[in-house]
Amino acid sequence: MPEAYIVDATRTPVGRRGGGFSDVHPADMAAHVISTLTERNPFDPAAIDDVILGCLDNIGAQAGDIARTAALAAGLPETVPGVTIDRQCGSAQQAVHFAAQGVMSGTADLIVAGGVQKMSQFPILSAFGAGAPYDSVDPWTGSTGWAERYGDEEISQFRGAELIAERWGITRADSEAFAYRSHRRALDAIAAGRFDREITPFAGIDTDEGPRADTTPEKMAGLKTLTPGGTLTAAAASQISDGAATLLIASESAVERFGFVPRARIHHMSVLGSDPVMMLTAPIPATQHALKKTGMTIDQIDVVEINEAFAPVVLAWLADIGADDARVNPNGGAIALGHPIGCTGARLMTSLLHELERTGGRYGLQTMCEGGGQANVTIIERLDA
Repeated sequence: MPEAYIVDATRTPVGRRGGGFSDVHPADMAAHVISTLTERNPFDPAAIDDVILGCLDNIGAQAGDIARTAALAAGLPETVPGVTIDRQCGSAQQAVHFAAQGVMSGTADLIVAGGVQKMSQFPILSAFGAGAPYDSVDPWTGSTGWAERYGDEEISQFRGAELIAERWGITRADSEAFAYRSHRRALDAIAAGRFDREITPFAGIDTDEGPRADTTPEKMAGLKTLTPGGTLTAAAASQISDGAATLLIASESAVERFGFVPRARIHHMSVLGSDPVMMLTAPIPATQHALKKTGMTIDQIDVVEINEAFAPVVLAWLADIGADDARVNPNGGAIALGHPIGCTGARLMTSLLHELERTGGRYGLQTMCEGGGQANVTIIERLDA
């Protein structure tokens, strides 16, 4: 089967809600990382077959196929198309999958894949509220098929996280210890300059705004829970954020034609569904499925990036998969760095690639929980230059 290569990857810093990107148009955020790829790699932008971006809550400035808007805002030729996709929090990771699949099928040679989200302007689930004037308040109410299968079960990421904590016996103290570790790892990574190569400064911002040096276990312990009687507080949840990230995915033909030096190849891609009510557990069976399909063990994976939507998501995954904790989110995760939902899949992939290069690791695995009870898994293999 033809190979799909990662030629380059970059991201903006992740901006805090109301922070450095709050007055920036989301298409300009995405355009910035797109143009970074075209400016620092030797190829004719007209050769790009497609721009595939993840983005959720596609209303206002994020509506109208923001991938196409961003491609044009980046100065790409008008012949270059763009498409926006929604697989919830895994949208940008799915964008990379679609790009790689296009290349591996022989129907494309060069694709920009990634994602963008401006949560400062469009909070999560904004699209739900946008339907209210049309007598539609969520994706499920009024569906007879859904009601016959799931009744009137509450569908909420907060409930899902609490259900995971209950099933796996994860206490508030466990979650907050994990959250504190995420901040410390992220702060250490920033201090050591580990993100410098992957970040393209934008709008005067050159550093992730989320990690908090003043976070302490004592402060976390004083917060109110997100739900009455629950165990989780905002401290153990991913941060509301803004950001964009893109990768350049190329075929063997494009590598030869443009003289690219591939940095990694896509070793495996899969996606799996699970319980949509518990919602956030799919990374567990999805990882098991990916490892079985590739014949690999978790011990062969040098670096793991699993999205920290909530602390119990990662803690339950660690418990069932048995991964070495030191290899999992070694530079912190979304609890500290933030989770611009349509962008995060590409942010994780960009960080995964750079961490493999920094440490000399060979294989990296990425997974994340997604709305509807789904999870993508990507395994990449770093290539020696």
